[in-house]
Amino acid sequence: MAGDAADHSQIMRAASASLAFQQQGGRRSGGSIGKRSAELKRQHVMRKLIRAGLAIGVILFAVSVTGTVIGGIGLGGFVLTLLALAIVAGLLLTYPRLKVPDLGALNRGDVRATVGRTQLWLEAQRPALPPPASRQLDAIGLRLDALGVQLEGIDPAEPAVGDVRRLIGEHLPGMVASYTRIPAHLRGEQRGGKTADQTLNEGLSRITGEIDALSLRLAEGDLDSLATEARYLDYRYGNALDAPEKLSGPV
Repeated sequence: MAGDAADHSQIMRAASASLAFQQQGGRRSGGSIGKRSAELKRQHVMRKLIRAGLAIGVILFAVSVTGTVIGGIGLGGFVLTLLALAIVAGLLLTYPRLKVPDLGALNRGDVRATVGRTQLWLEAQRPALPPPASRQLDAIGLRLDALGVQLEGIDPAEPAVGDVRRLIGEHLPGMVASYTRIPAHLRGEQRGGKTADQTLNEGLSRITGEIDALSLRLAEGDLDSLATEARYLDYRYGNALDAPEKLSGPV
């Protein structure tokens, strides 16, 4: 059991080191903090492109039919067509803007949707946070991506799934929302020996640790299976690599 615990600790340390490395790899400030939120943004852009493409197609079709009926649209018609295309394309590619989810709507739907909405919401709050907290959100976003992958295919009724939903859909955004409601000039005031900035940073660190703990909890079955398989292979084939040396030795 002690060996398994040590293996689990090593895995979590390696995961944390990997996350830190990815974070230092130049995650651009103001960009997506996770793959799921980035995917939601791409889907939003694609929908706008499709709408703009359809509108442009309708305009060109209407102009073509009109030109055929009246024997051409002339220079004035051509200019008006270009103007209409520019206006329609500009409007449809700009609006509607991606809506930031409401705080109360984050924990709706499946866990994958909750992860994406929470990431989008956190990105919208990031400009109001101190730099250390903003950097912590990047690390949390990466962990949420990994957690979302782990949760795929797991029964939603599992207790661990409920814990994840409460942590990332309620506790994490609730803490950030409480901080952003504090007037900026009061965030440096000490209360109970700590400023609001310090309290936020410590809270985000605790949440990061809780996410790691939940990730390990979800992976424990797979880790145990892997350890069991490794022990079996070592028992079954552990001396197989020594056989060629014995065969090639002096006769």
